[in-house]
Amino acid sequence: MKPLLTLFSAPKPFDREHIALIQRNAIRSWLALGEKVEVLLLGAENGLAEVAAEMGVRHLPEVARNEQGTPLVSSIFALARDAASAPYLCYVNADIILLPDFLEAVEAILAQTPDDFLMVGRRWDVDITTPLETTEGWAQRLRTFARANGRLHSSFGIDYFVFPKAAYADMPPFAVGRAGWDNWMIYHARKQGWKVIDATQATTVIHQRHDYAHLPGGQPHYRLEESQENIRLAGGRSHMFSILEANYTLSDGKVRRLHRPHIALLRSIELGLQRRGYPTSRGGLALLRLSRRLQTHFRAT
Repeated sequence: MKPLLTLFSAPKPFDREHIALIQRNAIRSWLALGEKVEVLLLGAENGLAEVAAEMGVRHLPEVARNEQGTPLVSSIFALARDAASAPYLCYVNADIILLPDFLEAVEAILAQTPDDFLMVGRRWDVDITTPLETTEGWAQRLRTFARANGRLHSSFGIDYFVFPKAAYADMPPFAVGRAGWDNWMIYHARKQGWKVIDATQATTVIHQRHDYAHLPGGQPHYRLEESQENIRLAGGRSHMFSILEANYTLSDGKVRRLHRPHIALLRSIELGLQRRGYPTSRGGLALLRLSRRLQTHFRAT
C-alpha cells in the first residue's frame, strides 16, 4: 500500500539520555500511525544511524550544513521530497509525539481541500520521563495525561507542517533548530494564497519538554545569532507569522474559514511596529507581549 503521508524530521544527537528518550518516543508514535505513514530521518547526528536501523526507519545522512555546522532546512526538505513515496509531506520536530487524531485530521483536510494548503497547530507541553509503549489504549491514555498535566503552548510555537509534496521547493538556506524559519513557512503560504489551516481543535500534539543544553551556551534557540540570520533570510521580523495568521480552522471534521477582525487588527499593529524596527524598550516589548496575549485570548473565544 502506498503511504498517504511522509513524516520527516532532523533529530538532535542521541548522546544525551533525556533527548534520546524523547526522540525515541516521538519516532515510536509516528510509526504507530500505521501503513498510511512513512518516516524519514535526516542528518548525520551522533546515534541517528543506529536508532534508524534499530527502528526500521529510512535514514538520509547527506544533509547540507551552514558554516556553523547546523543542518539547512532547504536541504532537509529537498532530500525528503526526493525520497518520499507519499503525495503529502509533514515536517515534524523530533520531540513531538503524534496521536492517531493527527492522521485523522490530515485525512479530513485532504477530503475537502487537497491542494494549496498548509496544516499547522498548537502543541501541548508535557513532562515525559519514561519510554513510550504503544500498547492497546496508549493514545487515549496519553491524550488524557497531556490535557490534565500539560500546557497548551502559544500560537508562536510551530512544530509541524503538513503540505502537498510540490510545495516549498524553493526555500532560503535557513538553519534548522533555530527561530524564524517556521514563521516564514506560514508567511510564505499566506503570500501564495494557500489555505493555512489551524488543526489545534482537532488534534492533541504533544511536545516533550527538554532543556537547551544541546545548543551553544545552553541558550534558547531564539537568542542565537543563527536565529537572527534566519529572520534576515525570511525578509525581516514583519514576516514572522504565527498560527494566529491561519485563515482556516479544522473543527468537528470540517475546514472552516476564520474571520476574526480583532485578531487581524492587533496583528497588523504588531507587524507595523516591527516594520519600523523591532521594539527594544521595556514599554515596546510589554506592548508586544500584551498584543500576543490578547490575540491568543481572542483566538480561543
